[in-house]
Amino acid sequence: MEVLTRIALLRAALAERRKAGARIAFVPTLGSLHAGHLALVDMAHAHADTVVMSIFVNPLQFGPNEDFARYPRDPIGDVAKAASRAVDIVFTPSLEELYPPDAPTWPVRVVPLVDPARWDAAARPGHFEGVLTVVAKLFHIVQPDIAVFGQKDIQQVTMVRAMVDALDMPVELLVAPTTRERDGLALSSRNAYLEPSDRQAAVALSRALAQINRAWAAGTHDTESLEARGRAVLAAVPGVAVEYLAVVEPERLEPVARAEAGTVVMVAARLGKTRLIDNIILGKDHL
Repeated sequence: MEVLTRIALLRAALAERRKAGARIAFVPTLGSLHAGHLALVDMAHAHADTVVMSIFVNPLQFGPNEDFARYPRDPIGDVAKAASRAVDIVFTPSLEELYPPDAPTWPVRVVPLVDPARWDAAARPGHFEGVLTVVAKLFHIVQPDIAVFGQKDIQQVTMVRAMVDALDMPVELLVAPTTRERDGLALSSRNAYLEPSDRQAAVALSRALAQINRAWAAGTHDTESLEARGRAVLAAVPGVAVEYLAVVEPERLEPVARAEAGTVVMVAARLGKTRLIDNIILGKDHL
């Protein structure tokens, strides 16, 4: 496995592999790797010859009062975990390598895909602009045939897919199912922030989604009833401050009155100082 920090070296390494006919898959991450990230690598291996993983905590996607400075970082452990899954190249650029101080940064927007007054766009102003900007830069640097993202960040996936379509980027997006703890909690690097009592309460998110899923499978398809089922689960657990619970269509994440197969159910909540998100796709996911 190669660990590269410079754009020029990464491009040279990938040029040699392309010359040999390799198909390139890319897994972008913020690091602090867990089993969910490694599942993305497994999917990448199934569809390509060479797997590139980036590890970069992107400051553009963190707001001024968010956790950029304390976001979990484990560079040595991350490299070891990547090697354990046979990642071919790990790209770990410095801040100055991706965002040279003497060069302008051109933000990327997909407007008006998602209402900025809704969901994570409302809770984290500027977040998706930062995500799209760094993903666009990384796609341009790596030039992958395939990029693999996780369903847990479904709003991010939706925005990236829209950017790829709008800018005619020659990359295929694959979405891996959410990886969960045994009790159903979606894996996230931010789970490390949770106090023990908050960790116990956090499972309410997946239980609320499971309750909605069961109700939908049993024939309840009107959104108001489904959301009421989920909110009742969340309200029964002290310490869970719900930001939103929403039943939405998958293309623009707009609310729907009736849930059909493929409809997305999203939830976000704060537990102590930690903000968690989760989602399911009705008719596809089983909790």
